[in-house]
Amino acid sequence: MATPDKLGFDPQRLARVGARIEADIAARRYDGAALCVARRGSLALRTVHGYADRAAGRKLKDSDVFVSFSVGKQFTNAVVLNRVERGDLHLHMQIGEIIPEFRDRGMRQMTLFHLLTHTSGIMSAIPSVPVETLTSIERLTAYIGSQRPESVPGERVNYSIIAAHSVMAEMVRRVDGGKRSFTQIIAEDLFRPLAMNNTSLGPRDDLLARQCPVVACYDTPGMFAPAEVVGVGAVLGIKGAEIPAGGYLTTIDDLHRFASMLRNGGELDGVRILSPRTLAYCTQNFTGDKPNVLFDYARDTRGWEPWPASIGIGFFTRGVGIQPGPMSNFSSANAFCGWGAGSTCFWVDPELDLTFSFLSTGLMEETYHMERLQRLADLVITSLVD
Repeated sequence: MATPDKLGFDPQRLARVGARIEADIAARRYDGAALCVARRGSLALRTVHGYADRAAGRKLKDSDVFVSFSVGKQFTNAVVLNRVERGDLHLHMQIGEIIPEFRDRGMRQMTLFHLLTHTSGIMSAIPSVPVETLTSIERLTAYIGSQRPESVPGERVNYSIIAAHSVMAEMVRRVDGGKRSFTQIIAEDLFRPLAMNNTSLGPRDDLLARQCPVVACYDTPGMFAPAEVVGVGAVLGIKGAEIPAGGYLTTIDDLHRFASMLRNGGELDGVRILSPRTLAYCTQNFTGDKPNVLFDYARDTRGWEPWPASIGIGFFTRGVGIQPGPMSNFSSANAFCGWGAGSTCFWVDPELDLTFSFLSTGLMEETYHMERLQRLADLVITSLVD
């Protein structure tokens, strides 16, 4: 690991990041966190704080395994975009070209672009279906195909918590020939090539002993009730579960490798997943000034006025203006990220040649998670002195 000063950081300022995390854990805002900050491809900070399981007194280790929640959407998106680059899919492709159930009930105009930008109109909330359907890509896609969309495709931004990514995973599975499960596809085509050896879709026996339990550190109203978050964590742990919207297990080093691949234009250690052109194009704001309907509740709970969703093709973008979000308001306009419910995040700032990877235990309510991430991002970026 290069010294922070050689990478353009003021070491004393960068030390504020760990101090802030320690203070938050001591105040019981959350339980633990693992963090990697890198610049120019070299680590400036790799640190672990607090607990994997506070109730059991188990300290967090850098090898511990976390539930990804929605930061895992970007793993799925990377495979989808890889299939676009192969010519198996294309952004304007109507879903019904591959999945016949999506040819009527108001879904005919729904495209892969709509799914990747959360503008498809597909159901936003977690579907009220049996667990065996929720954890099966094929069954859940069939169910979604039997429902009408919540809005006209392209009309509004309404983040799809689970549904959209099951449909995209099923599209990938079908154009792959249908012989491999999506779990096999993403392991063989993304995780193994990138040496993300401690990442899996669904539980994997060798990772379970190191897995951090899913617990909530809040009791206030928000996007999810605390019991709902814990319940989702339990569902994600079912053996054989395939929830490509967030049902991954991963470690801080693996998340850092994924972010490093994106920072390096889609390639890492001689393995190319995506082209630089794909990333440059897809990390623009394709939703304009439209707000994300999912966060309407923040007007009542936090007094926040709506703000632009700023979603690219598979990634969240920084955009411009002072607003809430997981990236710093001091970030470059072309910075992009992925993040997950109350606990996870990575971002890449191409202009500053900077990556940030973060996994935590003890979930926070979503808006407070956003504030936590933005404050940490502020501390990282304002530690730069060249």
